[in-house]
Amino acid sequence: MKRRSFLKYVGLGAAAMVLPPTAQAAPAIKPNIIYVLVDDMGYGDPSCFGQKKLKTPHLDALAAAGLRFTNHYAGSTVCAPSRCVLMTGLHTGHCTVRSNGNVKLAKDDITVGQVLKTAGYSTACIGKWGVGRPGLNDPNEHGFDYFYGYICMNHAHNCYPEFVIRNGKKVPLRNVLEERWKKRKVPDGAGVAEKKVDFVPHLCQKEVIAFIDKNKKADKPFFLYYALNIPHANNEGGRNGMEVPSHGKYAKEDWPDAEKGFAAMISYIDGYIKEILAKLKTDGLDKNTLVMFTSDNGPHQEGGHRMEYFDSNGQFRGMKRDLYEGGVRVPAIANWPGVIKPGRQSDHVSGFQDIMPTFAELAGAQCPKTDGISMAATLLGKGGQKKHAHLFWEFYEGGGKKAVLKGKWKGIRLNTFRKPDGPIQLYDITKDISEQKDLASEHPDIVADMAKIMKAEHVDRKK
Repeated sequence: MKRRSFLKYVGLGAAAMVLPPTAQAAPAIKPNIIYVLVDDMGYGDPSCFGQKKLKTPHLDALAAAGLRFTNHYAGSTVCAPSRCVLMTGLHTGHCTVRSNGNVKLAKDDITVGQVLKTAGYSTACIGKWGVGRPGLNDPNEHGFDYFYGYICMNHAHNCYPEFVIRNGKKVPLRNVLEERWKKRKVPDGAGVAEKKVDFVPHLCQKEVIAFIDKNKKADKPFFLYYALNIPHANNEGGRNGMEVPSHGKYAKEDWPDAEKGFAAMISYIDGYIKEILAKLKTDGLDKNTLVMFTSDNGPHQEGGHRMEYFDSNGQFRGMKRDLYEGGVRVPAIANWPGVIKPGRQSDHVSGFQDIMPTFAELAGAQCPKTDGISMAATLLGKGGQKKHAHLFWEFYEGGGKKAVLKGKWKGIRLNTFRKPDGPIQLYDITKDISEQKDLASEHPDIVADMAKIMKAEHVDRKK
């Protein structure tokens, strides 16, 4: 179903309406869905994806008891457009938000939250919304019954802000910004805290547990989009931007403070997963809840943290803001006890645009037209999984960049604003996963095909 006809079909009050049953095959009982999105975690950061120095035992257990995706791709290489792809199912050649700017979701953008609400789900977003710099009600206006956390991405750069947002209203915290930030013209909520009391990721985790508890006896399923703002650098104001309440077990390591802070953030994330899984089991919800975990883009190098310190991109080239594998290939795990067979690994090529059609199929919901393909067959261990002809990205920062992944070939074009028809780098990522040997001169036919795809997949964004 096309997106505009979807809006017309469900009406302006889409968030409150339930669609009639569809012909889609859905589970006998609609699953609860918890989608955990962390911020700037590289493919090589969890130990179940190759990390050597840091340990993530609970993420490892989540993967061991479920499914680990080795070829999963973020929607973009920075947070706002990546989240836009996740929410709308449209890749960055089609979606509204294509950079970390002021652009926000359009009124006719349909989100995963809206789609699941039509199937009778209660919906919540906790953590970092971060799709541009929208108004305080943005998540609530795009399909989420409940919101707690950060709306604006600049606000989310501070783990110790003076306030958070709950359903469109500011909730004051005990943190106090430095005077110099109060005097500067910065986005509301941005800046560096002088007095640090309330660490927002911990507050968000409490909200998550409370939401699960509230819905344990509900007569309808829930969708929880838990978008953490770590291990992203907090307070990007020139000082140590990896500040945390405690370095914990890493306090005595002979590491720079920024690296201790980064390591502590990874441990916090791992601990949050442990607590969520324990809560689901205690409340008897574990066997009817799909938990998915991933990151919004590749690893960062901000706030004093150096990507190489923990080899956060593993064997890949590039990081956040790159369209090389290190910037867009992300760790991904799916867990659903009794449904997803444990210990599985999938090399199915998938991306954030696939999340909406996947959840729609599992929920038995009508899905608007997207650039995605449902991964339900892979999750359920069934045959017949459809595959992408290719994946596409375009990025509106750093002079402009485009990339195409088609089979074993990865094509990347840089400086697209100045040279829209400029040279394309070509890599065979099955033999050269680190993208070191440019084969463009050897395969002009493949380069020409990449250029054709790049042109075809771009449409002018919504105004």
